[in-house]
Amino acid sequence: MKKNILFAAVAIYCFVPANISGQNKDKAIFRASQPGFYQNTILRDDREVRESLAPDRTTKSFVVDLSSASLPNKIDLYKNKQWHNPPVSQGSTSTCWSFSTTSFLESEVYRIHKMQVRLSEMYTVYWEYVEKTRRYIQERGNSAFAEGSEANAVTRMWKKYGIVPWETYTGLLNGRKYHNHQAMFNELQGYLESLKSNSTWNEEAAVSTVKSILNHYIGEPPAEITVSGEKITPLQYLKEVIRINPDDYVDILSYIQEPFYKKVEYKVPDNWWHNSDYHNIPLDVFIPTLKSIVRKGYTVSIGGDVSEAGFDRVTQCAVIPDFDIPSAFINDDARQFRFSNSTTTDDHGMHLVGYLEKDGKDWFLIKDSGAGSRNNDPNAKEFGYYFFSEDYIKLKMMDFMVHKDAVKDLLGKF
Repeated sequence: MKKNILFAAVAIYCFVPANISGQNKDKAIFRASQPGFYQNTILRDDREVRESLAPDRTTKSFVVDLSSASLPNKIDLYKNKQWHNPPVSQGSTSTCWSFSTTSFLESEVYRIHKMQVRLSEMYTVYWEYVEKTRRYIQERGNSAFAEGSEANAVTRMWKKYGIVPWETYTGLLNGRKYHNHQAMFNELQGYLESLKSNSTWNEEAAVSTVKSILNHYIGEPPAEITVSGEKITPLQYLKEVIRINPDDYVDILSYIQEPFYKKVEYKVPDNWWHNSDYHNIPLDVFIPTLKSIVRKGYTVSIGGDVSEAGFDRVTQCAVIPDFDIPSAFINDDARQFRFSNSTTTDDHGMHLVGYLEKDGKDWFLIKDSGAGSRNNDPNAKEFGYYFFSEDYIKLKMMDFMVHKDAVKDLLGKF
């Protein structure tokens, strides 16, 4: 027994790769939290919290130290980028799914028709809450009701309700500059919980009340808009003006808990209606597919985890430090391991708008609506952007939405 143990130990030692037997190349630090764009700008827009802005400055986070790294974190380096509207803030809301995918579809309008449009994120959010309410009542309170959702919720809502330009429905009332949905969501959630506790399942009455709450906080969406002097409906605006077909967009996913080359359900809470149209592919196809897409001039709405030690809001770069996992070891199993133990979560949606090649790998330019990308100089070109390494996408980004024409060959395998 002892001889066998010794032999095994020697064998294990002999096969340890040299690059993980010594000190890690990447270093980490504990960084004290400081107030940023969220505290200094978004919350200051809310009069009710003006006097309660003092953050806990003693909180420290364990993060990678990129202070001496050579990083491609300047917009001007990204020569291969596609047209997109400037970044806009989602404020104090969990509606990144709408902001990122609306931005993506604005870029699609330009790519296909060479039209520059600014579309309403809150129009989609409004009708998403209505549909969540219907499902909640139909499922007798057993359907998730939260602020989050998925990229394909946007195309789903557009197909049913259409879309409108931003200036016709901003969702901002009483002179506000930034969205804050905390009070609205608390009221919506409290109302639905009261229906559940009293077993009151009148769907139309519930929808009517939810609409009245939404109308109070973000306004009533228009049933008609005026375009070139003509009154049209939001569905007409979608079909006749911006001419986007929601059915042209597909979601590409990669995890091993479901069969590859099948359309599967993405099993996360934000997929509250259990959409099962995600095209699941291996990681060694997922990454080359994404790299091929951006080289063809497409952008994507991408989602995954941004709560990582390698996600650095000082440099605005996202990397996978080797004290997490060496680059060579990032594979399907490493990705699934983190998803299964919830260290990878589906917590943020963004718009990937460009790329560059550096040291044999891609870096991706990410347009973002969250506050973390806005802690730099508001006059800087980089305000509202992140820079993702290829390894970060590979390990932590779970899915993306793209036009079906970009992945025709891939879809033929399903």
